[in-house]
Amino acid sequence: MCPMNCHPTLCGMTVTKSDTGEISIEGDETNPDSEGFLCMRGKAVHEIVGNKQRLLSPRMRHVRGSNDWTDVTWEAAMDHIAHKMREVGREKVGFWQAHGNWGNDYAFGLKRAQMDRFANLFGCQYWNPAMICWGLGAFGVGITGALETSSKEDLSANSELVVLWGANTVSQANTLRHVEIAKRRGARIVVVDIRRTEASALADDVILLKPGTDAVLALAIMHVIIAAGSYDADFVAQHTVGFDALKTHVETMTPSWAETLTGVPVEQITWLAQAYATAKPAMIVIGGSSLHKGDNTWQAARAISCLPALTGNFGIKGGGIGPRHGGRSHGVGFNDVSAADRRPPGEYIPNQMEAIVEALESGAVKVFVTIGSNVLSCFAETNRTRAALAKADLVVAYDIFPNQTIREVADIVLPGTIWLEEIGAKSTNTHIHLSDRVLSPAGEARPVYELYKGLGDRLGVRDVYPWVDQEAAMNAALDHPATGHATVKTLRANSGRVPLNVSHVAYPNLEFSTPSGKIEFFSERAQSMGLPPLPMPPEARPNDGLALAHGRTFAQFHAFFDHGRALPTLANRETDPDLWIAPEDAAARGIADGDWIEISNPRGTFHARAKVTQRVPEGTVWIRDGWPGLNALTDGESVLPETALSEFPFSVGQNNYGARVEVRPISADS
Repeated sequence: MCPMNCHPTLCGMTVTKSDTGEISIEGDETNPDSEGFLCMRGKAVHEIVGNKQRLLSPRMRHVRGSNDWTDVTWEAAMDHIAHKMREVGREKVGFWQAHGNWGNDYAFGLKRAQMDRFANLFGCQYWNPAMICWGLGAFGVGITGALETSSKEDLSANSELVVLWGANTVSQANTLRHVEIAKRRGARIVVVDIRRTEASALADDVILLKPGTDAVLALAIMHVIIAAGSYDADFVAQHTVGFDALKTHVETMTPSWAETLTGVPVEQITWLAQAYATAKPAMIVIGGSSLHKGDNTWQAARAISCLPALTGNFGIKGGGIGPRHGGRSHGVGFNDVSAADRRPPGEYIPNQMEAIVEALESGAVKVFVTIGSNVLSCFAETNRTRAALAKADLVVAYDIFPNQTIREVADIVLPGTIWLEEIGAKSTNTHIHLSDRVLSPAGEARPVYELYKGLGDRLGVRDVYPWVDQEAAMNAALDHPATGHATVKTLRANSGRVPLNVSHVAYPNLEFSTPSGKIEFFSERAQSMGLPPLPMPPEARPNDGLALAHGRTFAQFHAFFDHGRALPTLANRETDPDLWIAPEDAAARGIADGDWIEISNPRGTFHARAKVTQRVPEGTVWIRDGWPGLNALTDGESVLPETALSEFPFSVGQNNYGARVEVRPISADS
């Protein structure tokens, strides 16, 4: 499987190893999800193999930020880490794991469960990485009751209207192929976004709105549907809670009100509402992490996920909510090996990004272990996060390439195995796919479970790794009805995959993920957390400067592979960060296309090149995420209270990430 984690797009690969050890990679035409497709990123991953920038031995240094790295043995490194962990005490140790360690594990989740198992048995801090990505949007749909997603196959076969709401082809290429099939069948395709994305080229209609106003648009659509009596009265009566409260709530949220806030003309709002209410079945594909950063937060998904309930689109073929990042089909699941029931009592820091930074600042966390994550490029307010990490006694990074966090704050670096050097599995919404080992580990690279085993031995923590090998660990996690109790052996016997025992239609039994078992327009659960019980527009904020939005491109995915710089194909595609800026905004600031510019606000500055384009509306600037230093601009304030952080199995304590910025031209050498 491709080591990029573009869930729900996960692509199969055919890997050939020659007699001389050379590797060639092609798309796997037999893979039922990708059917031979590999995007630019997937085609570039062969450059990981034999890459001279790879980390191939454990390293230590005595002065942070210096380049005085010294090679050490794994044993010496783990001795030092275990000594420091014992010295500070278990509750002052924190583990953070993310995408970069899931190249052959995404949506299967064994690697994360194994880290969690160590942390539970030892009794130290650990945090759920969903908070940095899709978790906040999932919280919004979860409060409504719509966590499950329908499949891309259901979309292509049955949907008559498809709304790509903040969802772009860059991160959902396999979904987009099914959108194309639906369009050829006659379905209407609508894109709602803050810029003209790559997916816009496929759309029949494109609606551009201001960043952070998606909830406003959804609320105005509800107003039109309810006022016109176009809602499905039977579905609303039988399967929802709080319709009367919602009806009163949106009475003043007219298209005229929304136009002022979103920039979308009244006529477009009215048309979209009428089209969505009448073109049944209609499916909405909700975007990933970028949609929920800034003023949108979780309320965007909360409001959008109410729309299928108003129109009776849940539980039917071609309706509801389509594949989204982190979304799961009805019936999916794997056996949990994290030993959560064996976690000792303690003072534990919640799954809240700002709380992690505060713990580092206060000394509540003194040893910080980051696994496959580039914290300085991922957390908001980079300058604050850097200063907080500098207060730790020990920062350990396990990864395959150097990155910003390693260069600036790590004390010990441990070399990880790449996806071809270890066995794993990845799960799409419909299949579990084996990712078998092809190569022996290069240099002194080791799979990450060796770290947990080594620390467990040194710290006297029993049962950290109760399996004879990783294949046995996989079998333990695969032992679930959703997989048909598959094993690695049965996966190999079935060309490396088995279909999951899931429904292509979300909520086929119309039993929803809420206390009431119904879609909750009015949520007493949210109210009990101190949150608004009804979907809400964002709070009014100062409207100074330009609204900064960010997302992905074809050549990049988060901060993987040293921000993509380690892979020549990707680095050459994007040599410098580009800021999309409208011609009107550029002219007002004396900026020409290709100029070097400084993006700034009171939190920090960032340098980029100007891409003057009409594909982004006036007042909005856009840049792809993951560039080192970009998050110096973004807001690190918490979005949700602690009362909301344990409601779902995934965590949602995300930074706000919002930013208003100014832009000015500078010389290239500034």
